[in-house]
Amino acid sequence: MSTDQKKKTAITPTRLEDFSEWYQQVIKAADMAENSPVRGSMVIKPWGWSIWENIRDPLDRRIKETGHSNAYFPLFIPLSFLEKEAAHVEGFAKECAVVTHHRLELQGGKLVPTGELEEPLVVRPTSEAVIGDAFSRWISSWRDLPLLINQWANVVRWEMRPRLFLRTTEFLWQEGHTAHATEEEARVETMKMLDEYRALAEDVLAIPMIVGEKSEGERFPGAVNTYTIEAMTYDKKALQCGTSHYLGQNFAKAFSIRFNSKEGKMEYVHTTSWGFTTRLIGAMIMVHSDDDGLRLPPRVAPYHVVIIPVLTQADKNEAVLAKAQEIKEQLSKLSCFDRKVVCHIDNRDLRAGEKGWEWIKKGVPIRIEIGPKDLENSSVMLSRRDQETGNKQKVAFDALTQTVSSLLPEMQQNYFSKAEEFRDQNVIDTIKTLDEMKAFFTPKNGDKPEIHGGFVRAKWCCDPATEELLKEFKVTIRCMPLKQSGTKGTCIITGRPATVDAIFAKSY
Repeated sequence: MSTDQKKKTAITPTRLEDFSEWYQQVIKAADMAENSPVRGSMVIKPWGWSIWENIRDPLDRRIKETGHSNAYFPLFIPLSFLEKEAAHVEGFAKECAVVTHHRLELQGGKLVPTGELEEPLVVRPTSEAVIGDAFSRWISSWRDLPLLINQWANVVRWEMRPRLFLRTTEFLWQEGHTAHATEEEARVETMKMLDEYRALAEDVLAIPMIVGEKSEGERFPGAVNTYTIEAMTYDKKALQCGTSHYLGQNFAKAFSIRFNSKEGKMEYVHTTSWGFTTRLIGAMIMVHSDDDGLRLPPRVAPYHVVIIPVLTQADKNEAVLAKAQEIKEQLSKLSCFDRKVVCHIDNRDLRAGEKGWEWIKKGVPIRIEIGPKDLENSSVMLSRRDQETGNKQKVAFDALTQTVSSLLPEMQQNYFSKAEEFRDQNVIDTIKTLDEMKAFFTPKNGDKPEIHGGFVRAKWCCDPATEELLKEFKVTIRCMPLKQSGTKGTCIITGRPATVDAIFAKSY
C-alpha cells in the first residue's frame, strides 16, 4: 500500500512505525496522564485515575477477603534500617532517593538546604525494612501469627529512563507483608497471593500471564524465592506485572522478629512480601490498544457505554435527548461482572463525529449514537471498541438492553482471547543453541525491533553465571514457568544436560 493509500489513524506514529512514541501518544490522546515538572514523575489525570481505581478496588476486596488488614507505614526510612539486610540494601542502593536536610534558608536570594540530619532518611523504595521493625514489636507469641498486613502507598525509585506508567521515579503500588510460624505456611501464602495477581491480570485486565519463578539473577534483593507474572506486549517484549516473594527468615533475623512457640521456644518467623503497581495500566495499553488509541476491557473502563446524541434538527433535539436519558436509565440498571454498568451521555456542544473520535481514543467499550432518524426507526447505531473502527450495527430500542448485557462479557473475553493468541503465536520453542537465540533477538537489516523477536522457551541448566552471557544481546531469563514440560534436554546456553524450562525475552 502506498503512503497515499495508507489508512488514516487517530494515533501517529502507528505501533509498527515507532512503538515507543505510539505508546506515549495513546496516553496523551486518552488524556490519562502527563509528565510532571520533576523528571520521571507523573500526574495521573481523572481518566487514568478512574482506570487505576477499577484495578485497585477488586484486588483490595480480595486482599481483605483472604484475611489481610490494610495499614500504613512511613514514607521515610532510617538509612540504618536498610543496612541491616545486606543483600536488600545492595539491590536498591542505586535507586534510592535520600533526605539529608530538614530546613531551607534564604541565602543570597536563593533557598539553601540547612539543618543536616543526624541520620539520612531514605524515601521509601520498598517497605520490608520499616515493616520488619514494626513486626518485631507486634509479634511475641505464636498467638500473634500469622500476621497479614497490606499497604497501599507511593514508592520512589530513582529512574534513569522514565516512561509514563511503566517506569517512573514515583509510582503507586500495593505491597503485602506477612509473618508466619512455619516455612510451609509462608510458602502457601506466597503462592496464594501470586495467584491473586494472576487472576486480577487475566480476569479484570484481560491480559494472559506466564506464571513462574525468577532466576537468581532476577530475584528480589533479600528473598529466598521470587515468583512473577509476565505479560507479552505488542512489540513482543516481556513486562513483569506482579511479584510475590518468600523471604525465609532473612528479614526476621535482620530485625529480630521472633515469637514464643507453642513448645515454649523462641523462634524466628518466616516472612513474605508481594506487590503490583500502576505498571499494570502500561501493560494494558501495550497489550490491547491499537492505532486509533486506547482500548479498555469493560471491567476496567470508567464508562462502559457512552451515548452520543446526534443533534441536527432543532425541533427534534429535545426528543433525542429525552430518549438518550431513557436509554441511560435502562442501561444503568444492568451489571457488568461486579459493577453496575456506567453509562454517560455526551451532550457537549460539539459535532457527533468529533465526540465519537474522542471516546474511541479513550477506549470506551460501547458507543451509541441516536439522532432524529433513529427515533423514527426506533433504533440506535451501536459501535464496539474491540472491533475495527467504523463498525456500526443497528439495534432496536427493545433489544438494546439485552444486546449491551451480552456484549460486555463477550468483549472482555475477546480482548483476552486475542492477546492470548498473539502471545502463543510468539512463544518459540524450536531454538536450541545460544547462537540461534542471539540471531533470533538481533534484528536483521531493515527490520524494526517492534516486529522482531518474541519469547524463547528453552531448557536451562540453572547456573547463575550463564545469565551474564545474555546481556550482550539485552535478553534476560524472565522466569521458569510453574508449568514445566518435565522433559529432558540440553541447556540453550551451555549445552549441558538440563530439565528446567525457562522463558528468555527482551523486557521493559
